Amino acid sequence: MTQQLAVAPAPVRTATTPGTAATTARTPSLGTAGLVTVLLGAFLPMLDFFIVNVALPTIDHDLAAGPAVLELVAAGYGIAFAVLLVLGGRLGDIFGRRRLFVAGAAAFAVTSLACGLAPDAWSLVAARAAQGASAALLIPQVLGTITAATDGARRGRALSIYGAVGGISVVIGQVLGGMLVAADVFGTGWRSVFLLNVPFALLAVVLAVRYVPESRATQAARVDVPGTVLLTATLLSLLVPLMEGRAAGWPVWSWVLLALFPFFAAAFAIVERRAEQRGATPLVPPTLLRIPEMRRGLGIALPYFSGFGGFMFVIAVALQQGLHLGPVAAGWALVPMAVGYFTASLSGPRLIGRYGSRVLTAGAVVQATGLATLAVTVLADWAHFSPLRMAPGVALAGIGQGLIGTPLFRVVLSKVPAARAGVGSGVLATGQQASLALGVATLGTLYLSLSPSLGMDRALAVCLGIQLLGSFTILYLTTRLPRSIG
Repeated sequence: MTQQLAVAPAPVRTATTPGTAATTARTPSLGTAGLVTVLLGAFLPMLDFFIVNVALPTIDHDLAAGPAVLELVAAGYGIAFAVLLVLGGRLGDIFGRRRLFVAGAAAFAVTSLACGLAPDAWSLVAARAAQGASAALLIPQVLGTITAATDGARRGRALSIYGAVGGISVVIGQVLGGMLVAADVFGTGWRSVFLLNVPFALLAVVLAVRYVPESRATQAARVDVPGTVLLTATLLSLLVPLMEGRAAGWPVWSWVLLALFPFFAAAFAIVERRAEQRGATPLVPPTLLRIPEMRRGLGIALPYFSGFGGFMFVIAVALQQGLHLGPVAAGWALVPMAVGYFTASLSGPRLIGRYGSRVLTAGAVVQATGLATLAVTVLADWAHFSPLRMAPGVALAGIGQGLIGTPLFRVVLSKVPAARAGVGSGVLATGQQASLALGVATLGTLYLSLSPSLGMDRALAVCLGIQLLGSFTILYLTTRLPRSIG
């Protein structure tokens, strides 16, 4: 992040796509201060996806939330985040990405304050959903600005750093969350995990006004209302029952929503295809998904982020409920993963320049080795399982995840034209957040369902085995990528 990403104006970018006029606007390049600013804006929402995990037992104790409401505290943020991301990217294309970044960061500060001051459990659920919505406004502007205001090697470096920040924020979230809850800063307890966001989000607002260049699509398209409604219905019909069904006892409504999911998904695809055929600008243009790098990269993103999200949730529960570790110890148990991820991320850009997509292939192998090592350690001697014994496995998994996650954003967005930077970034961010939420919902539900009958050790091993299969899927898909990454 210490490298200057350019101070001279970026070249004129011209891109013609169906439903979009040629883009000839000159966007000033994103300098180092601007990059740091947008990365700060990206770090906070991604941090908050998981920082609440280790605080949930304390929240339950203080607010008498109960299992179902407690899951809504975690799920409400992720669901609102995922369903509104593409819309957030489109709004940035229309009204200006810096303007929406500033609005999103300010809203994130306000909603974080509301979370920290929530008087009861349902107020916290509502504030968390609003916080997720503000994050959906903020995150697409980060990727959109990077894509529109950098190009060539500068864009590749910036996207690699973004990928590293995303992965590190997930691990740091659980470590920092445990430390804040245990520290009980000024008697705030769990509230400090939300209140911490406020000054940093406001700092991002101030810095963005000064250092982040404005960019937008030169010919603003109208918001695709039918597409937005159907995409929201599609994601809600999948995520809500998966994340809330178990806690609610799998009522009829959960099965009805799951049954409706494929119909909503098919209707969304039909509406988007017809909109593009008649010259309109759909929320998710089908031609965008026909870009090979984006299509294949999104295919990797699904098992990668769902496995990552599920692992972080399951391991937090296993350490606190299975080994009875406190929030600080549970958080620190993941430090080897953070160190491995960060180390791999630092070397990622140089390795990508030399070895191309082989870096992702190597990352899949290392991640699989780490997961297998951890599963064997769990099954060998659960009675003496400890953060020290799990360190080799989680460290290897972190290195592998860093080698995959760092270049993944670069792969997906490498061929997206500047005119579609916002919508392309929104699609990628939606895939990321929906996959994280899906991983928490599926692996988390599976672990909580199996642990009473199989025991926590075998239930954890089953979840690790499923994530291991995901690593093999990533390994195969990386062999389908072009060797050279732009």
